[in-house]
Amino acid sequence: MSRAAFHPIDTTRSALMLMAGIACESAMRTAAPLVLSNARIILADRIAEGTVVVRDGVITEIDERRSPRPDDIDCGGDYLLPGLVDVHTDHFEKHVYPRAHVRWDFLRAALAHDAQVIGGGVTTVLDSLCVGATTDNPERAQILKPMIEALEKARDGGMLKAEHFLHLRCEVTDPETPALTEAHIDRPIVRLVSVMEHLPGIRQSRDLDAYVFRAAKSTGESHDRVGEKIDILLAEKSHIGATVRPKIVDLARRRGLTLLSHDDTDIEHIDLAADEGVAVSEFPCTIEAAREARSRAMQIVGGAPNIVRGGSQSGNIAVRQLLEEKLVDILASDYVPRSMLDAAFLIAADESLDYDLPAAVRMVTKAPAEAAGFTDRGEIAVGRRADLVRVGLHEGHPFPRQIWRAGIRVA
Repeated sequence: MSRAAFHPIDTTRSALMLMAGIACESAMRTAAPLVLSNARIILADRIAEGTVVVRDGVITEIDERRSPRPDDIDCGGDYLLPGLVDVHTDHFEKHVYPRAHVRWDFLRAALAHDAQVIGGGVTTVLDSLCVGATTDNPERAQILKPMIEALEKARDGGMLKAEHFLHLRCEVTDPETPALTEAHIDRPIVRLVSVMEHLPGIRQSRDLDAYVFRAAKSTGESHDRVGEKIDILLAEKSHIGATVRPKIVDLARRRGLTLLSHDDTDIEHIDLAADEGVAVSEFPCTIEAAREARSRAMQIVGGAPNIVRGGSQSGNIAVRQLLEEKLVDILASDYVPRSMLDAAFLIAADESLDYDLPAAVRMVTKAPAEAAGFTDRGEIAVGRRADLVRVGLHEGHPFPRQIWRAGIRVA
């Protein structure tokens, strides 16, 4: 049995911490049900107009009528969505380093990150922390442990609005990555493990000329000097992944954790991942890789910012092209927490794409919840946890009006 089956214990603990932080609301909740009426309820397969009733943090009734009681919450015809589930965001790191060479206090960074997460309607987030150093970010090996400890401290103190888990992004070009992974993989909040390889000329940066151009522009060095540095880097690190990657895969598989492969670009990348037991291809960079992932029965994660921007920030495949071929199952925020909410409504509004709003919302709620092994959330259904987001629209822009986690108002 995978370890994911035991995580309801962890979610219960987290819910108790939340209740301790807002005890008054908790007491009110046990005294009377939460009734949300006059809402356009986004179910897994359709939109229903009516009322959702919540008791003790769980959805107990969905009534396709308006509640007659004046003391119930009138949603005014707004949409009612399941709380969004984000399987990949590295946004926490942006708060640890709000400016170049400025390191913020880790706990305060965690709270700032959490505020933006919940502000985007995300009630469950898997913070994708980098395990191991990369060429551009050598400090990542040092900040991993204090970032995890800050999240755990904030959770235990009832300080977080969203529920936070960990997605360990393991950099296979660092020989220290297996030891760092083993040091943290048994923490109860770890749910996902991914393998990634950040080197020029492969995967996300397969276009070497484009990589050299960006690096030269960023550093002010000549293209020739950047090219020389790349040659040295590849000579030092290109062989490391062959040893490190199998160790990471083995650590995750022995614990029954879901495995993801990051930035698959070539068909060979997908075939390697599938043979390793990887279940999810995360941010495939080419249509060929995405098609191969589908043929190998792997789920596919696309970046929501890619949808909002209209394309990839690194020049790779546009997620919209993947959607046209039904090659996206899950959308993740990657680096902008509220991008998932925007992307879902943009996809549903695009008449040239074959997705209605329930289908688009599934990619940011039910599908990611299932991929991460959650069975208690991700859709509005009787018996599911009452993670709910009331969403208004202004000139086509969705915005959360009210947010509940386990039936408790958090925003």
